[in-house]
Amino acid sequence: MQSLTLYSRIGKDGILKLQTPIGMPNTDVEVILVVSPLKKSSKAKIAKKHPGWPPEFFSEIVGGWQGEPLVREPQGDYETRDELK
Repeated sequence: MQSLTLYSRIGKDGILKLQTPIGMPNTDVEVILVVSPLKKSSKAKIAKKHPGWPPEFFSEIVGGWQGEPLVREPQGDYETRDELK
């Protein structure tokens, strides 16, 4: 038996979508789900406990760049490699 604690956000449509890599392909499992709303103070504790992307990070950041335009420089010629056999 494996126990996982996941933190996720329910979308505007009211549907919770979970994707977790369990590492047991083609296996029947029983999943027990307990849903517990988080208080705002709990979100801060989780961010400290589980560093990474804080809740709502991408929705606040995406499209937020307001500086000079980003330009990708030329990458040069592609290296020719031996064919794998």
